[in-house]
Amino acid sequence: MNIMQILQNPSCEIPEDCPYLPGRPKSSLSFLARNLKAEELNRLLTRGWRKFGPYFFQPACPGCRQCIPVRVPVADFRPSRGQRRVERKGHCVDVRFGPLRITERAFEIYREHSLRRFGEEVDRDSFLMHFYFPSGPALQSEYRHNGRLIGIGYLDRSSEALSSIYFCYDPEFSHLRLGTLSVLHEISYTRQLGLRYYYLGYFVPGAERMAYKDSFRPREHYDWQGRCWQDPEQTEQCPAEQDQRIRSD
Repeated sequence: MNIMQILQNPSCEIPEDCPYLPGRPKSSLSFLARNLKAEELNRLLTRGWRKFGPYFFQPACPGCRQCIPVRVPVADFRPSRGQRRVERKGHCVDVRFGPLRITERAFEIYREHSLRRFGEEVDRDSFLMHFYFPSGPALQSEYRHNGRLIGIGYLDRSSEALSSIYFCYDPEFSHLRLGTLSVLHEISYTRQLGLRYYYLGYFVPGAERMAYKDSFRPREHYDWQGRCWQDPEQTEQCPAEQDQRIRSD
């Protein structure tokens, strides 16, 4: 039986420029681990952690808590009119979920996507480390058009949720809005598995690259101070924040 292994204890990283909020420093609390069980992964997700391969992290930026963990309670989700249009437009795409499977075409899509969207050169070793390292329960989704792989998604599976790690696609098919289509399919698959939540990662208000996450509702935000999840449309405070106010009064 696999046992969770901590490869590097938690530590704060040296601040660098934030890629989402210009002029602000970015830092993370991070550690390295492998072989997490679904329950262990779930505890981390519910406390605002994210991961890429063995790298687990959460924001620790000086004086800033703008990176907000976001999740969708899938039983309550209903697609908007615009999202239903994306689904209709993407009816020509065949979507399959399954175990992790390394292919040359998947690496080609990831490399091209990274170069065109972020101007970053990536190599095969980083691709394998980010998405195929045995850090915990995971799966992938494949999007095909006329039998050809045009998009691929990577997800973690905890005891009560799916968590989106990354999605990339062939830019030739950007007109199909595959990013939005993938979220819709992943939410639907989360529901099929009988799980409660779909984690979208971090949402940064005002960051253009994160704006699409604002359209998936209802959703819950993690309150870093109160350490609980709540509907951003409601003004009700987290129990921890209420307790702090009572004590201060």
